Amino acid sequence: MDIVEFCVSNSQHGTDIALKKLESLPDFDIEVIEYGCLGNCGECFLSPYALVNGESVVAETAEQLAELVIEEINRQKLEREALDKLLDDL
Repeated sequence: MDIVEFCVSNSQHGTDIALKKLESLPDFDIEVIEYGCLGNCGECFLSPYALVNGESVVAETAEQLAELVIEEINRQKLEREALDKLLDDL
């Protein structure tokens, strides 16, 4: 399961759009969590962002954020699969 974290304070950038889109994806095993603060105040003030399994994803718009989060989830999945394959080959 992938964990996507949003900051409530970042909703000024419309991140609730991305949050709702991610919650409604049937093909992804995602837990979407919204916190009062994620401690990235500089980033939060400037742009829509989310944390994907602890990795920061920053976008220009909330709509773009949802797409970038999906891309990051897929990228991390491929990395995990490659690492698992490497470990299996040892």
